[in-house]
Amino acid sequence: MALSAFIRLSLVCALPALAAEPDSPAEKARATPKAEGSAVVEVTAPLPTEPLVTVLDPKVPRQPLPAHDGAEYLKTLPGFTVIRKGGTDGDPVLRGMAGSRLSLLLDGEQILGGCGARMDPPTAYIFPESYDRITVVKGPQTVLYGPGTSAGTVRFERTNARFQRAGVEGFASLMGGSFGRHDEVADVRAGTPLFYVRGIGTRSHADDYDDGQGVSVHSRYTRWSAQAALGWTPDDDTRLELTGARSDGEAAYADRSVDGSKFLRENLGFKGEFRRLSTLVERVEFQVYRNHVDHIMDTYSLRTFIPSMMAPEPAAMNPDRTTTGGRLALELRLRPGTLLTAGLDAQANEHTGRMSMMQWSMPEENLPRVADARFRNAGIFAEASHALSGRDRVLSGLRLDRWHAEDPRARVAITMMMSAVNPTAGQRRDETLTSGFLRYERDVATGSTLYAGLGRAERFPDYWEAITKESLASLSAFGTRPERTSQVDLGWVKQAGTVRASISTFYGRVSDFILIQSNVTKPTMSGSRLATVSRNIDATTWGGEVAVQAKVMGALRADGSLVYVRGENDTDGRALAQMPPLEARLDLTWDAHAWSAGLLARGVARQDRIAVNQGNIVGQDLGPSAGFGTLSLHAGWRPADGWLLTCGVDNLFDRAYAEHISRNASLVPGYAVQSLRVREPGRNAWLKASFRFGGPGSAVRSDG
Repeated sequence: MALSAFIRLSLVCALPALAAEPDSPAEKARATPKAEGSAVVEVTAPLPTEPLVTVLDPKVPRQPLPAHDGAEYLKTLPGFTVIRKGGTDGDPVLRGMAGSRLSLLLDGEQILGGCGARMDPPTAYIFPESYDRITVVKGPQTVLYGPGTSAGTVRFERTNARFQRAGVEGFASLMGGSFGRHDEVADVRAGTPLFYVRGIGTRSHADDYDDGQGVSVHSRYTRWSAQAALGWTPDDDTRLELTGARSDGEAAYADRSVDGSKFLRENLGFKGEFRRLSTLVERVEFQVYRNHVDHIMDTYSLRTFIPSMMAPEPAAMNPDRTTTGGRLALELRLRPGTLLTAGLDAQANEHTGRMSMMQWSMPEENLPRVADARFRNAGIFAEASHALSGRDRVLSGLRLDRWHAEDPRARVAITMMMSAVNPTAGQRRDETLTSGFLRYERDVATGSTLYAGLGRAERFPDYWEAITKESLASLSAFGTRPERTSQVDLGWVKQAGTVRASISTFYGRVSDFILIQSNVTKPTMSGSRLATVSRNIDATTWGGEVAVQAKVMGALRADGSLVYVRGENDTDGRALAQMPPLEARLDLTWDAHAWSAGLLARGVARQDRIAVNQGNIVGQDLGPSAGFGTLSLHAGWRPADGWLLTCGVDNLFDRAYAEHISRNASLVPGYAVQSLRVREPGRNAWLKASFRFGGPGSAVRSDG
């Protein structure tokens, strides 16, 4: 207790003019209440808890049954889609924007994948049920969680409360389904008022799935993760926590000639939080972390290798990336109704790789790693909310980022077998970028809020845009200009009464939008070749989402959503690529508390506004896509306190279909030729049991 008091006193004396990072004044995210008395399966995501902010409980069963990664979970939220590559490791897309336009944080930490072809996006290292809540902010409407978040921010978070008395609490689940799918999750926390320990383990496995025509898709995977936390809580306002994590797995891919045989992530982090330091300083929070990703993709572990004249031996590639970072944020209560958050964050990462085209005679693990990119970023930010009256408030934020990038590549690859001198070898780049937003909110009635926001985000080119691609005029895209997005967000949120609703619209102009274009013809000494390049263009995007939840009669509830996004490539005078089509969802659920049952209908329109060979770092447009509709069923039963049994059938009529922005299907030895795109799973039945014990009575929340 004496040490705690000394630390708190030191912070008050040393930091009188700064403020702590809260659950943002722009979004005051709250943990989603656990539906302890209901057996409902979540189908459509909860409506926004406030303008542009949605909070989800990843431990609540959902339909369609998500794969054991972050992207498949997010696709149930209106505005999100996922780029499928196989059974797992998809890339999330929000309002048509993918890659580093969408910031993904794991307990406040940034993690970046290693594969130059996005085999392992950040969501590949996310195991949703191991987290307590997921907070989504749409649009450039916060500056607290890293740079360049033009599409939005997603935070996967764990909340560790201080124990009121010695005790144990936890969560466990088992799930089995079609195509050999089975998941196991255990999350146990024990402690006293002085300290706590938490251990989390997950495992997920699935065999190849069949599409709606009974064609087997190369898509099997096995993934596991383990996390541990040790916390010190000498009083209700102090928490120090040491964390560690390790995960690995393998995954087969239907969209490429290699599979992932290793997805090793090793993590170490330390964070602290101090609350109610004075009447001015409400909270101080700090964090430091290290994430290391070691990834292997090869042509033989998960598929049949067929020797040829060009490839007598299998190939293996082994990229890795180490990301280290830190954050200090403080929260000031300047006056009643005025909250200011200010702080700084920084991260640095280095990417290396090694490759063997003769894995049997010269394994890649015997080769040296070669660095091909280094990035550093340091940012300062301030965000405030100010109540103009009891019904009106203004939220605003400003962020300044200093970027540094290095290109250490001596040579660049032209094909798998050829390379050339890198024209930007040894070059360095330094950029200072700014981001900010201003939003006005007005409560027009109890639980009913109108809002209007203006946001701007400047985004530095990421590894996949600046390093793994060429430019139109050069073998290197290292000089690609930063992307600048200006966007207006307008909407209405109603969170009261028997009808709950949300309407959100946006209009954005993007200067120097970084477009990835494939099959670009480039001259060579002996003729020509095809290349994939990064280009800067100007673009316009607009669209919105409508979501409604209403009690129809008695125990019957209806949830519906409608989402539309449109993009224009203003430079080329054509459609902006990789825009998802119009989508509608309707869920009807009968909820009798201990029992529930329902159906989910999903309809997706045809998409013919395309730009073939143009897109983002994940994929390019392949051509027009047909519309489709699916129907799914779900049910739940809560036999006793803490227990929940749920089941469902996804794609009830075994429809054969593919999402518009899915990756193109590749020919895999031993598998039948698919359609142009990787098709979605056919009829899929599942059964899940989950159990919570301990309950909120064993602990008092330390997050206020």
